[in-house]
Amino acid sequence: MLLLAASVWSWAVIIDKLWRLAAASRSARLHEARATAAQSARELLTMEDRVRDGDPAGLILSAGWAESISAPPPEAETASERRDRIERAMRLALNAELRRLEVRLPFLATLGSAAPFIGLFGTVWGIMRSFEGIAAANNTSLAVVAPGIAEALFATAMGLAAAIPAVVAYNKITVDLGRFAGRMQSLIGRSGSLLSRASAGA
Repeated sequence: MLLLAASVWSWAVIIDKLWRLAAASRSARLHEARATAAQSARELLTMEDRVRDGDPAGLILSAGWAESISAPPPEAETASERRDRIERAMRLALNAELRRLEVRLPFLATLGSAAPFIGLFGTVWGIMRSFEGIAAANNTSLAVVAPGIAEALFATAMGLAAAIPAVVAYNKITVDLGRFAGRMQSLIGRSGSLLSRASAGA
């Protein structure tokens, strides 16, 4: 029952993470295309992008935009310092988004490593009970032995059924998170240049 509940919860986590990462990837592609074509900071984000929730790339760019419009006078810092400050704000926002996307991800890793051992423990316990039943019945026929052994092996099957999807999903989600972070780092570099020029000219 423990493994069954863990398996159901792991599938809920997997579906949620895959959906969120797919949305984040679409958001990153949209803003990458916009940043590539943009010639000014105002072309990076629409007003809707700046307030829309559920758009990780937009939230990260919004952090850079907010930092650029709250900039000190141009004479107070160099262009390089201004760009570093804006990009630092976006990287902090990126770290926050990555932490949000990683929520419940350790559960998948823990389930993937622990579930086979929990199933094995159930199998060992079931075989011990089966042997006790055989000894009590003084009968070693297949009809007496098979049901207990089958029930014991079912625990191992449940452990593997819970662990395999969790491990596969954890690896995929981890790779997708790394790709998203890499794309956002590139986007931050392109956007930081535009935003720093905008704040300099403000």
